[in-house]
Amino acid sequence: MARTTVRLSEETRAVLRELAHDSDESMQAVLAKAVEAYRRQRVLEATNLAYEALHADAAAWKEVQEERAAWDATLADSET
Repeated sequence: MARTTVRLSEETRAVLRELAHDSDESMQAVLAKAVEAYRRQRVLEATNLAYEALHADAAAWKEVQEERAAWDATLADSET
């Protein structure tokens, strides 16, 4: 695995060290999990913003609702 150096404040390093100690994981593992959690949070925030914009456009939102209704009708197809 390639390695690189990342500069952290002493406070951030202390928190990272404490989290690693408490979870019995390496600081690298804790940092990797934190970065992944932050990435996922950003994806959800972007998705929420996109839905807000879509909902603000009445014509586009109506189109989405109509498409959802059409797909909902197909749910009955799988019930036997």
